Amino acid sequence: MEESPTLGKRKLPEENSEVKQTPKQEESASKRRNLTRTCVHEAAVPVGYTSNKDESVHGTLSNPVYNGKMAKTYPFTLDPFQQVSVACLERNESVLVSAHTSAGKTAVAEYSIAMAFRDKQRVIYTSPLKALSNQKYRELSQEFSDVGLMTGDVTLSPNASCLVMTTEILRGMLYRGSEVLKEVAWVIFDEIHYMKDRERGVVWEESIIFLPTAIKMVFLSATMSNATEFAEWICNLHKQPCHVVYTDFRPTPLQHYVFPIGGSGLYLVVDENEQFREDNFVKLQDSFTKQKQGVGSKSVNSKTSGRIAKGGNASGGSDIFKIVKMIMERKFQPVIIFSFSRRECEQHAMSMSKLDFNTKEEKDVVEQVFRNAVLCLNEEDRNLPAIELMLPLLQRGIAVHHSGLLPIIKELVELLFQEGLVKALFATETFAMGLNMPAKTVVFTAVKKWDGDSHRFIGSGEYIQMSGRAGRRGKDDRGICIIMIDEQMEMNTLRDMVLGKPAPLVSTFRLSYYSILNLMSRAEGQFTAEHVISNSFHQFQYEKALPDIGKKVSKLEHEAAMLDASGEAEVAEYHKLRLDIAQLEKKMMSEITRPERVLYFLLPGRLVKVREGGTDWGWGVVVNVVKKAPAGGTLPSALSSSRGGGYIVDTLLHCSPGSTENGSRPKPCPPHPGEKGEMHVVPVQLSLISALSKLRISIPPDLRPLEARQSILLAVQELGTRFPQGLPKLNPVKDMGIEDPEFVELANQIEELEQKLFAHPLHKSQDENQIRSFQRKAEVNHEIQQLKTKMRDSQLQKFRDELKNRSRVLKKLGHIDADGVVQLKGRAACLIDTGDELLVTELMFNGTFNDLDHHQVAALASCFIPGDKSTEQIHLRTELAKPLQQLQDSARRIAEIQHECKLEVNVDEYVESTARPYLMDVIYCWSKGATFAEVIQMTDIFEGSIIRSARRLDEFLNQLRAAANAVGEANLENKFAAASESLRRGIMFANSLYL
Repeated sequence: MEESPTLGKRKLPEENSEVKQTPKQEESASKRRNLTRTCVHEAAVPVGYTSNKDESVHGTLSNPVYNGKMAKTYPFTLDPFQQVSVACLERNESVLVSAHTSAGKTAVAEYSIAMAFRDKQRVIYTSPLKALSNQKYRELSQEFSDVGLMTGDVTLSPNASCLVMTTEILRGMLYRGSEVLKEVAWVIFDEIHYMKDRERGVVWEESIIFLPTAIKMVFLSATMSNATEFAEWICNLHKQPCHVVYTDFRPTPLQHYVFPIGGSGLYLVVDENEQFREDNFVKLQDSFTKQKQGVGSKSVNSKTSGRIAKGGNASGGSDIFKIVKMIMERKFQPVIIFSFSRRECEQHAMSMSKLDFNTKEEKDVVEQVFRNAVLCLNEEDRNLPAIELMLPLLQRGIAVHHSGLLPIIKELVELLFQEGLVKALFATETFAMGLNMPAKTVVFTAVKKWDGDSHRFIGSGEYIQMSGRAGRRGKDDRGICIIMIDEQMEMNTLRDMVLGKPAPLVSTFRLSYYSILNLMSRAEGQFTAEHVISNSFHQFQYEKALPDIGKKVSKLEHEAAMLDASGEAEVAEYHKLRLDIAQLEKKMMSEITRPERVLYFLLPGRLVKVREGGTDWGWGVVVNVVKKAPAGGTLPSALSSSRGGGYIVDTLLHCSPGSTENGSRPKPCPPHPGEKGEMHVVPVQLSLISALSKLRISIPPDLRPLEARQSILLAVQELGTRFPQGLPKLNPVKDMGIEDPEFVELANQIEELEQKLFAHPLHKSQDENQIRSFQRKAEVNHEIQQLKTKMRDSQLQKFRDELKNRSRVLKKLGHIDADGVVQLKGRAACLIDTGDELLVTELMFNGTFNDLDHHQVAALASCFIPGDKSTEQIHLRTELAKPLQQLQDSARRIAEIQHECKLEVNVDEYVESTARPYLMDVIYCWSKGATFAEVIQMTDIFEGSIIRSARRLDEFLNQLRAAANAVGEANLENKFAAASESLRRGIMFANSLYL
């Protein structure tokens, strides 16, 4: 085992703790070098901490070993990282184990459970998802007898010694000071890297902050680049040592191939020694060029990113068919084919109709398992198309796995996959989370995914997580990853994706009303919101970054001093003039470019300046004006602004040389001195024109020959030298006849500022270096100002202000009184963490629920459950439309109050995100007794998503019932109980196959 060399002591932000790095053990170094399975061990230790462990049994803090009787033995030899982790556990100290998916972190978790059993203590195992909790419960029940399960919708053996639960349940226990915790010695946090989840990450952070110091923690994580920082936070928070055991070791090495869509053959880009093969990458790029020259029609539109039409007859589909067939022929199965869309997953699987991977015996076993599994459903549900259609697919050894599947089918697929009866699994990335279900080969059908904001390349962290499924320990000598790409990729983009460092764990801490109210209602006083903020990982990371910011400022100040200090005021003044002119011109152009004003002047030959965001594309020449955007989306992405009044100006613009080779679109680029570019006609939205010149030049009738276009480039360049101060612009008042008084004033302001600019000594200075130096100086000073602001503007203060504002909201809504004492309404909100606690208590207290029957209550409550959106138009029956209207009105009022209290809340967005009517009809009919087959016809939302939402809704209704009970509303309590009861039947609440 390789250990990190001594780096000396590193201080933590607070002066009460330090990190000890482990010294290399010289005597055994030669033995260790023979071990390729290296791991790094570090320990974060509080200052002044002395260990009283017997060194002959436990080693030292910096070199833990364990020579005692093991609490559990394994049928295999433990890897170095597992040995070191076990030694840390036996020292009764917290440990973070950071390793790849298939490396064997579970062995460490099981050891801590065995220790707790041995020492007659209890242990809690938390996981991020209910589905993972169910799987973990099954796995641990086979290993240990005394195991219980607590998720929002299932509770089994709650008094067991080992409890598996979701992190939300643990946080709830900590808030309510549950008795169970007094007997717990260890808490295992599985998949701790989930802490960076935007929505739920804060739940992990709060749970870790609230855990009593006597309880030790085991954190299991995928590889992360700042594991030491996390351990330092734990050490700082709980004033106890925290070890980090980190390994990059993969028991089965991986080979990464690229398959160009529409091409043929695989290219090995990274071999099993993690060497990037540039020679193969070049061949891969060539194959794209050949493809484009050879068969224009075969190349796939980059927008489709390898998507296939239904039935899978497009080239993307046949390519996937080719790959799967080849994998089977080469005996590379089982294979997981990852797609980033659930519909795509299903379409790919359906396009495999000609393939069959199972023998007659295997088919029989699949059928038997399938029949047994669906026995837990009632008769009518067994005949659902989603179930019936699956059997012929599964019998051929093909399956689909995504969050929209019926839970029973999803679990059935997992079980069959583990048994080797599914050879080709089409899955979304959620399959890469959690339980160890490896395959020999992993295929990526695309390298870009939609993340809610944009289509982006998948990050190295995501790639590591998914590719980690390739290669089964003890079965394969290597795992194979095949990446399908449909357009040329930069070499570094691909290299960073495949060989990039794992992402760091970054805190997503935020303050919720649920947390604030719970903290206010706890009388002990040690847990205040202030305590949570200052102890959060967020604040720890922020304070740790401060010394670095300080260093950066002094470095920049040094650079500023080195730059020519003369005329600093001049630089600032010149810089400001340019900024002011740009702002006024922007304002003026938005008026000038209104079609009724500008079209008359956009004649062929007119010189216009084009600007997109921060990029100035320089002067171009108008060729033609068209009324509407061209069909087929032929606009270069850079110039396809969504504004523009439906007019397109075909403009000759300077483009980068060779940008239209291979039939691709021209790429406009700002002209640089000495650079040879070409003129091309580019469709430009009207709103992107930033200036009109007085000048017009004549255009040759045929612009197809390059010479014709280059002659115009020369003419434009010549005008540039003739007018060194800039081309004369059309005066909107004198030349265009716009006479609005405000506009005249605007034009005069610009003229005045331009005269100042032209008279400025810097404008006349032709010394490029001097100007560049001035520019840099201005940039450096600006950056220094920003960094200093960041240092002053303490994160803590930001959160304190937010806390103050949120408390004002709670006072206005009557959750707390003027002294911050929690009132009746607040006591109800304390019990609700599944939906928006402010809004739902508002409805409880303003009588909205009182006027509804329990079916309407269930339907209205479904609006609070986050889930898939429906794309269909929603028409609600009257008995649902009125309650929805009341919900929206209350949401608007709450959003406005939050806005008044200086919280950043977009009122419309808040209403939209808290009132989601997509499942109201479905839940209403289900509650009234409709069959599942009937309700799935009512929406285009996936069956599995409906069931997941219904189960969360049941959990939510139970929280509402508890809240009504806490405030003595017996009628409401009964109504919520009846609503919950009306949901709990049939396939919606069928037992998990794991339980």
